Amino acid sequence: MLEARWVTKHYRQGTNIVAAVDRVSIAVREGEIALIIGPSGSGKSTLLSMLGCILQPTSGAVLVAGYDVSGVPERVLPRIRQRCFGFVFQSFHLFPFLTARENVETAMRLQKVPREARRKTAIDLLSDCGLGQRMDFYPASLSGGEKQRVAIARALAADPFILLADEPTASLDSANGEAVLEMLRHLALARGKAVVLASHDPRARHFADSVYNLADGRLNRLR
Repeated sequence: MLEARWVTKHYRQGTNIVAAVDRVSIAVREGEIALIIGPSGSGKSTLLSMLGCILQPTSGAVLVAGYDVSGVPERVLPRIRQRCFGFVFQSFHLFPFLTARENVETAMRLQKVPREARRKTAIDLLSDCGLGQRMDFYPASLSGGEKQRVAIARALAADPFILLADEPTASLDSANGEAVLEMLRHLALARGKAVVLASHDPRARHFADSVYNLADGRLNRLR
């Protein structure tokens, strides 16, 4: 579903060139969670950005459903991101003046999904995320774990193939963090998503099918 082949990302620092990600290869299948661990500054966010077509690699290839997207024109990338990827971040990025259901519906407006279809999809996703009784609440009335679950439901609203999650439990307490990880596991299996999770949370290992360590831009598979 998602594959990186020997991807490298170089940045210039003064007169020096630094490899933030250095010849990394990874493959993630449908229904699988791949966990990337590593210290801050190791290149996790840069790697996720390349996998999600936000950044272009300096060299190497990124393949989505078998198609090499690393060399496509910049103007095409937004359509690829919109159709193929859902993104979840440490910060929830919810609209405070919209209810949980309305926040999820916003992801479908860009695709011009009819109003009733948007509403049904949002209700189904929020129910699947354990928020069936909270979908008409505003973010200020939701816990941190509930906000993150709304953000995950929104990421899935356009039915992407791939979900990329960058430190999704970092702002949550222990119980809420574990609930979010359990939900990601459930969604990967039940909805057939390929999930790439970057996290410092040691409990995330128990929910992952494969575990990688990224240090100094180099990726090593641990499991």
